[in-house]
Amino acid sequence: MKLSLSLLVLGALMCPSLLAQTTAPGASLPEVVVTASSQPESLTVPSVATVKKELSIIPGGVGVVDAEEYKRGRATTLKDALDYSPGVFVQPRFGAEESRISIRGSGIQRTFHGRGIKLMQDGAPLNLADGGFDMQAIEPLSARYVEVFRGANALQYGSTTLGGAINFVSMTGYEASPLQMRFEAGSFDSFRAQVSSGGVFGSADYYASVTHSSSDGFRDWSRQSNQRFFANVGYRISDDIETRFYLTYVQTDSQLPGSLTKAQMESRPDQANAGSVLQKQKRDFELLRVANKTTFRDGDETLTVSSFWSWKDLDHPIFQVIDQVSNDFGVDVRYDSLADLAGHRNHFTLGLGAMYGITQDNRFQNLLGERGLRTAENQLQSTNVDLYIQDTFYMTDSVAIILGAQGSYANRDFDEQRVFGANNTDRQDYWGFSPKLGVLWEVNPETQMFFNVSRSFEPPSFGELTAAGAAPGLVELDAQRGTTVEIGTRGRAGRAAWDVAWYYAWLDNELLSLGIPGVSATQTVNAGRTIHHGVEAQVDYDLLRGLFAPWQEATLGSGKQAATEAVKGDRLFLRQVYLFSDFHFDGDGEFGNNELPGMPRHYYRAELLYEHPCGFYAGPNVEWVPQSYFVDLANSQKADGYALLGFKLGYRTPKGFSFFIEGKNLTDETYAATTGVLKTANAGSAVYFPGDGRAVYAGVEWKW
Repeated sequence: MKLSLSLLVLGALMCPSLLAQTTAPGASLPEVVVTASSQPESLTVPSVATVKKELSIIPGGVGVVDAEEYKRGRATTLKDALDYSPGVFVQPRFGAEESRISIRGSGIQRTFHGRGIKLMQDGAPLNLADGGFDMQAIEPLSARYVEVFRGANALQYGSTTLGGAINFVSMTGYEASPLQMRFEAGSFDSFRAQVSSGGVFGSADYYASVTHSSSDGFRDWSRQSNQRFFANVGYRISDDIETRFYLTYVQTDSQLPGSLTKAQMESRPDQANAGSVLQKQKRDFELLRVANKTTFRDGDETLTVSSFWSWKDLDHPIFQVIDQVSNDFGVDVRYDSLADLAGHRNHFTLGLGAMYGITQDNRFQNLLGERGLRTAENQLQSTNVDLYIQDTFYMTDSVAIILGAQGSYANRDFDEQRVFGANNTDRQDYWGFSPKLGVLWEVNPETQMFFNVSRSFEPPSFGELTAAGAAPGLVELDAQRGTTVEIGTRGRAGRAAWDVAWYYAWLDNELLSLGIPGVSATQTVNAGRTIHHGVEAQVDYDLLRGLFAPWQEATLGSGKQAATEAVKGDRLFLRQVYLFSDFHFDGDGEFGNNELPGMPRHYYRAELLYEHPCGFYAGPNVEWVPQSYFVDLANSQKADGYALLGFKLGYRTPKGFSFFIEGKNLTDETYAATTGVLKTANAGSAVYFPGDGRAVYAGVEWKW
């Protein structure tokens, strides 16, 4: 009670007008009149409330992250944006955008770039056509919200992978301020600035955002610099037709400090791998992306047509210098009907998505960061076609059955344009069929229970098909396939809200770095059967709701009504996410039932935040990995568990001035944020990526 009262007083001091209301006996609150806006909602970009309602009929792990939540602190990395999204594991490798991101163990071996998740911007893929993606293509500050679809629950976007899909949805002129400026600065010479503008003019609206961010990084040779431009223009052709054009430009430069041995990390975590510095390893690219989304609505029927083209120029010195220019094209046509079926509520979806990508792939010797002799000149082509269908039929007012299926075709075409030795031109084709069955029970208007069983299908990317530079051509690989069972519940009751799911997945031909003797010790091959089993949980609790009622009744007398009104919006809000990940081989001939490395078995993150109605907030947070976890398939070496303490305070308002101050890792813990993955590691294996040391960031924002 004393802590709650202290926070109340602090919040009231931040908002003098509310303090006056609280302390003036007999005061009465002015009448407040709330009117609904007559401004229409965008057809192509639904509001947060609309999206939450749409996702509520999916019988499985889905969620919406309101960008206003993560904009109350540092909003630089994917981890900043997705830290409290249940089921998403994301850890930066160097304190910046480049991260290990995984859902349900998707792409578990990947500590570079991304695989196993369909990463989208406004419903169109950011993945290259072969499935790989770059985190630097995302600007969290330009998003209005983020949709997260775990596993087969992403079928509505044509995703076939084990992990599902993450969709960053842009601001539009309907929500954006005419002018907004935001500046962040902090440890490691970090600086970030954004200028954005949005508005509505008759039937048209626009939004544009320019951002710059730079940081020297916690570690040596980890400087990052990013410039991003995001814009979209929408036009309401009629009440039932809207088209929206998107333009994205990204310029990103990233030094790669590499991984350390455990002894190196413990003695000096801010150092870089000597080889990375010697070879001046970096990942720099330019990205230009143009997209369109057009929505046609006719009563209960909606047709959405999306298309995009992206161009990327990659300069990537690592153990060799990779020079790639990629062009990717995609189109998706989706039909939705909410018309009743046989007198029952029904939602029918039919869609067709296709992607094609062509990459000019040139490789050179890395001579201390400079290009030496050319070692490869290839053309890489990828094609993906997905036909998907899903129907949600309400058998009763509260029970729905969901049937869905997806047919997929993919090919990977490797054309060696300049032959270095034997001609290794090759092509591989993949076919997949992924059915889904689900049941949703709406226990009451605010509580649901669900069950589903589904198949997943993931063809390899060129990152898996090429033999890590050790041999030309393509490695013969099968697609990764799996069957997943999921049971869960979401809802709210009183002070509590929750989203909890348990899943169990049997995978065949999982893509893991088992190596090929004589070719590469880290080459990806198909493993035997593996198991991915876990729990994804989010539990929020408002500890303050109704807490002051007895105190007000006893102490405030005739002024209690005013005081009650003044503090009724106060919250002492505990939000928590917990991730249990039990991933292991299933009777493998070499590894038995060994655990799959790279992800902790238990991961917990929580924040206790006091929020005052005027916009002031303050509170601590913690990130806890209670157990060590393996870094190799042989289960011989482990990364240690850790606990990180942070604190955040600030003031945020819809218009005018906002600010925040955020401290991270305040106890200056030395820990591995994530690790590499080897077949067999030893004490001298450099597989550890140290997390940032103690850091403090501050930001200001002004909305006109």
